[in-house]
Amino acid sequence: MKFVLFLLTATLCLAQNALSSAEKKAGWKLLFDGKTMKNWVDTSKLSPAGDSWTVEDGCLRARPKPHYHEDLVSTGKYSDFELQFEWKISSGGNSGLKYRIQEFVPLSTETIKKSKKFEDALNTSMQGKTLPTRASAMKGENEGQTYVIGFEYQTIDDDKHPDARRGALYQSGSLYSMIPRTKRAIKPVGEFNQSRLLVKGNHIEHWLNGEKVLDASLDDPAIAAGLEKRWGKTSPVYQFLTKQPKKQCPISLQNHNDEAWFRSIKIRKI
Repeated sequence: MKFVLFLLTATLCLAQNALSSAEKKAGWKLLFDGKTMKNWVDTSKLSPAGDSWTVEDGCLRARPKPHYHEDLVSTGKYSDFELQFEWKISSGGNSGLKYRIQEFVPLSTETIKKSKKFEDALNTSMQGKTLPTRASAMKGENEGQTYVIGFEYQTIDDDKHPDARRGALYQSGSLYSMIPRTKRAIKPVGEFNQSRLLVKGNHIEHWLNGEKVLDASLDDPAIAAGLEKRWGKTSPVYQFLTKQPKKQCPISLQNHNDEAWFRSIKIRKI
């Protein structure tokens, strides 16, 4: 019986983190093999070593309460693409997938604590001629982080996380804090969701469990309005995401201090 269960588990893992012949012919590339950090920057091998991510049970897992919070970043860069991925979130958890990434900003806990709010800390850190280093942000700190400036496909517990309770703008499938998803399509916590992201020029589509939940443009005035409300019009974040000087960009999976799991991540350039 144990041998049969092992074969069944191995078969399911292969199906989840593999490409079909048709997908290969269509130009899809697998970004996660279910076993290793291949195609991703393995932060555990950096110096200092990070502890935000592990590979477990055929998934990339965001570890809760790591010493240093940082996203898992792809080694490849993409402009126009179609991306598919499966994810699940812990009860009350929060995560996301970021794309069209413009910058990475290391922040120490000390810097964050000195500011009235997180946005102030990041804006202040970016006013200097050079950004803080990852090593300096991690030194002697318990919860420093690297903030990723990009657009976020939100993945969250819509019912229990305080941010999600603020409304659709902060719920699963939305372009976080900028454009709300048009319908609720999330599965119950503990079940895997199937997501699809399309980026072509500044046209974007967010799909969730077979439903198109967002169809928009990164030039939409609502994006500039959302950025101004959160960050301020003079913020480097506002400037980066309204102008997007970088078009070839990595993608990242967010560690938001909660457990989250990602698998079957595949991408196709268009």
